[in-house]
Amino acid sequence: MAKDQIKEMIGEVFHDLADAMTTGSFGKRVKVGLTTLGSEHGTAELIKGAELAAKKYNDFEIVLIGPKVETELRIVEIQDEADMHKTMDMLLENGELDAAVTMHYNFPIGVSTVGKVITPGLGKELLLATTTGTSSTHRVEGMVKNALYGVITAKTLGVKNPTVGILNLDGARQVERALKALNENGYEIKFSDSVRADGGCIMRGNDLLAGASDIIVMDTLTGNIMMKVFSSFTTGGSYESLGYGYGPGVGDNYDKIICILSRASGAPVVSEALRYAASCAKGNLQQIAKEEFVKARKAGLDEILKSLTADVKKTSPSQEFKMPDKKPVTKSIAGIDILELDNAVEELGKSGIYSESGMGCTGPIVLIADEDYIKAIDVLFQSKFIAQRPLDCNC
Repeated sequence: MAKDQIKEMIGEVFHDLADAMTTGSFGKRVKVGLTTLGSEHGTAELIKGAELAAKKYNDFEIVLIGPKVETELRIVEIQDEADMHKTMDMLLENGELDAAVTMHYNFPIGVSTVGKVITPGLGKELLLATTTGTSSTHRVEGMVKNALYGVITAKTLGVKNPTVGILNLDGARQVERALKALNENGYEIKFSDSVRADGGCIMRGNDLLAGASDIIVMDTLTGNIMMKVFSSFTTGGSYESLGYGYGPGVGDNYDKIICILSRASGAPVVSEALRYAASCAKGNLQQIAKEEFVKARKAGLDEILKSLTADVKKTSPSQEFKMPDKKPVTKSIAGIDILELDNAVEELGKSGIYSESGMGCTGPIVLIADEDYIKAIDVLFQSKFIAQRPLDCNC
């Protein structure tokens, strides 16, 4: 063995001992890479964020991947963006890095990122599942997976029984039914309650601001918008100054920890994104993901997802079907997904109940006559258009 190699090994040993004495944690120190090209604010802003993290946190090491600059941080030199991700992937694959933070990374279908923000009202940490990538090309299936990705990430960060809320979007009620079926089958999910008077796990904007849940489930495009709003609402939008970035890519059998930044992310977000990545590595994100997928599959995850993507819903009313005679409708039933509203009206009509679709202040509703209320609830519940019977139906 060459003298230089021996010196390097001895240096690493003393380096690790010094870290252990400082942090109280013996063993290999987590190494997090940061790519330094591609920011709208320039390389200097990313370096500033990395140096801020190094000053604030001493329990992980930061490795820069980019052109040579004046800094005390270690640099793996590359000169252009074309080589940046290739080098980052190589360092992750050979174990020189435990996690990485980068911009504009192409994840495979099935992998999406769980962002973390600070709510402006109460300063509460909130996970947005998800914010970049694509869990599925099918909207509802993707949101169900996003919920699982959020739970995985929360548990990785040490939240043993995180609360889950679903943002009030198209498909939210189908997602609710799927997650509640998973819960009933043995995969424990703790649903959150809205801060609004009617409660429930379908979250509104108020709940986002209040941080009413540990995890808010949504489609990725909405999550991306929410991340940008939460991160830059104090700066006018061009500079993201708050939060922890767009988070780690999570997916079934995905074996890397790669956290995402926006090109608009400023130094404070860069710093916290590096910390977030280190926490995911220390919490063993990949192992947690494997364990959670095993438990979810035992509870019928694959069958539930298959039922969501099966082409079984009718797109037009049956020609043999005739709607009952029109009558005044003054009673409303909520909890039906907007994508299934017309199907719900048809199902009630087949049972001899006249109804009309509508939109209430909390989302889609079906309007029926007072005398048909109990029967309508029973039909919609049995047909799985609603996940639970309203408390006032006494049925």
